[in-house]
Amino acid sequence: MFSKILIANRGEIALRIICACKELGIRSVAVYSEADRNSLHVRFADEAICIGPPQVNKSYLNIPAVISAAEIADVDAIHPGYGLLSENSNFAEVCRESGIKFIGPPPDVMRLMGEKDRARAAVKARGVPVLPGSDGILASPEEAIQSARQIGYPVILKASAGGGGRGMRIVRSEDEIVNLYQAASSEAAAAFGNGSMYMEKFVERPRHIEFQILADSYGKVMSLGERECSIQRRHQKLLEEAPSTQVSEELRDEIGGILCRMLADVGYVNAGTIEFLMDTDRKLYFIEMNTRIQVEHPVTEMVTGVDLVKSQILIADGAHLEDLIPAVPPIRGHAIECRINAEHPEKFTPSAGKINVFNTPGGPGVRVDTAAYAEGTIPPHYDSMIAKLIVHGKDRPEAIQRMKRALDMFIVEGIHTTIPLQKRILNDPDFASADLDTHFIERLFAKG
Repeated sequence: MFSKILIANRGEIALRIICACKELGIRSVAVYSEADRNSLHVRFADEAICIGPPQVNKSYLNIPAVISAAEIADVDAIHPGYGLLSENSNFAEVCRESGIKFIGPPPDVMRLMGEKDRARAAVKARGVPVLPGSDGILASPEEAIQSARQIGYPVILKASAGGGGRGMRIVRSEDEIVNLYQAASSEAAAAFGNGSMYMEKFVERPRHIEFQILADSYGKVMSLGERECSIQRRHQKLLEEAPSTQVSEELRDEIGGILCRMLADVGYVNAGTIEFLMDTDRKLYFIEMNTRIQVEHPVTEMVTGVDLVKSQILIADGAHLEDLIPAVPPIRGHAIECRINAEHPEKFTPSAGKINVFNTPGGPGVRVDTAAYAEGTIPPHYDSMIAKLIVHGKDRPEAIQRMKRALDMFIVEGIHTTIPLQKRILNDPDFASADLDTHFIERLFAKG
């Protein structure tokens, strides 16, 4: 068993990993920027090391600083959480070269599945359904025009690297393609240092469905079902559910089986999420893979009973998946997660500052993952998510009612939050009837 793990992250996910370490009897080491000196992940870790000023590129993204902290603390492994360095294959390689176990997939597999054009080709060759699209990277706007003629409009241009909706443009006619290609490529180059683009068929009114997998180092892969992630704004998820109302048990088993065979074939290890678009005929099409734990992993934990973060750690330490989870667990009930962001609920402008009051809900079937607290400060330098509110019920209607109750009991004063928006989503008739797609928020706002 690992004796000490460094957590290369901050906020609620760092605290979540600390909880897993404590339950496994593993000492934890937090790293923090000067802005996070009073953060709860610093308080609850067994050790804490400052790695730089508030700017992420000088602290949490500073690989030499993170590795130096790991060497000073003499850790066995590093857990990257999500975001920041979690999908940086170079960081994973540096960990390996430094004799420190990276809790995640091998660097070469991370690189394969993290680069969207290569991942698309890899999964297509192994039987995973994909959208019609370009044959790899587009060399120029002119090649994009030729690909679009073959695919048929509308199409979507996507950055080969990165995510979060940056470097993406929907193209509905040929006269738009040159300008949109150049704009998307420039945006991708600025955000990810890589302006390469590829193209896919654009699906109108799609649902966003993702499958959670775990894989050990011995070729065993298990699918833990799907999550519905269609409630988004500008490709950023706001609310997630498990399971999806549109995925039958037969489809869940079929896609899960395909994914397990595919990931075993490419040598994938540890946790990962495969994301799909679902069209109105309930057909799934691969869009990308996230080679890390996801923000929304708690809803899967709630309906399966599997602790995904502890599983990550144990798999990295050499455990056999069949010893951790002897059989695929059945889906029990329904879970919903609301992301609580420090933002204006309608303008979506950041709202950093001091929290005066912070009251989290409790009661049956309610979980709150957060590193925020009363009298604490939300710094302006990082992602705006301050908490995840998760509920579990015997079915979707009970989970919705439980979430409404929990949102009413969640009180944050001193900053703006998205709690009012989450209440609005939960009270919308289309949400109640599960009439969802990735344009749900636009329609909700259009209602006034």
